[in-house]
Order: sequence, then C-alpha cells, then structure tokens
Amino acid sequence: MATFGKLDNIKEQLNHKAFQIAFAYWENISDDFLDLKDSECIKEMITDDIFVLKQAYCTKNREDCFFESHKKYIDIQYMVKGEEIMDVSNIENLNLITPYDENTDFIKYDGNKNISSLYIKEKELAIFFPEDGHQPCIKTNKSELIYKAVIKIPVYLI
Repeated sequence: MATFGKLDNIKEQLNHKAFQIAFAYWENISDDFLDLKDSECIKEMITDDIFVLKQAYCTKNREDCFFESHKKYIDIQYMVKGEEIMDVSNIENLNLITPYDENTDFIKYDGNKNISSLYIKEKELAIFFPEDGHQPCIKTNKSELIYKAVIKIPVYLI
C-alpha cells in the first residue's frame, strides 16, 4: 500500500531501520542536487543494499507518462525541489505493456481506471511497494524542472 505525505509525519509512522536510513539521508541532503542537469540521473550507494537515484527532469503531460512497478525494491520518492502529480493504482488494475525485466527490476503498465492522484510538493514523499503501480513525472499547472531523490530499499530488508 502506497504511503505519502510530509517527511516528519511518515518518520513517525514507519520505524523500520531501512526506512530510518532513508529519512536520515534526506535530513542531511546536500545542495549538489541543484547542480543536476535536465534528464540527469546519478546513482549513489547509501549502504551495501540501499541506494539513491538523484534525478532532475521536466514534468510532462499525463498522456506522455506511464505506470511502473518493481518487484525487488520499494521506491521512496522524495521531492527535493518542485512539485508533480504521481498517479497510483494496484497493479491488478493496470494493463501490462512491458513484462518484468529482472535486470532493471522494472514493469511498465498503462491504465486510466481505478487510479488515485497524489500532489507531491517540495519536502514531501511517496513510498511505493511492489503492488503499487505508480506514474510519476506528471506536471501540475505547467511543465517545470524538478529535483527528486528516489531511494531504493530491497524488499528483503523489510
């Protein structure tokens, strides 16, 4: 089940060590995120098992986005700067486009029924578990360059 909201509230709700590592990362986040160029993604290891994808990209129209899910990792998507809409739905409600790729831990879907939309602003986050199809990158009022930290926690740690 997806979880979303302000970092301080979610920290109180999720007390597992793996999540606490992610929360500590965001509390000590550096300004180097703002040096990222549009469409740049940098992978950095936080521990031997947990890593972060530092991302910068321009938000898009909903029809230019797609749903995805992952089997091996829980996605924690934290908005460093900017805002976007993220759609979410149980993967059972989505139409498979690209089957699971074990090398990339990625499944691609299409869907427009039984979805919920999250409005994620700066210093807010959304946590997506393997059953949560999620469609990030959707613009709010206009397309804008956003900066996001996606922390990947292996499912076996939880």
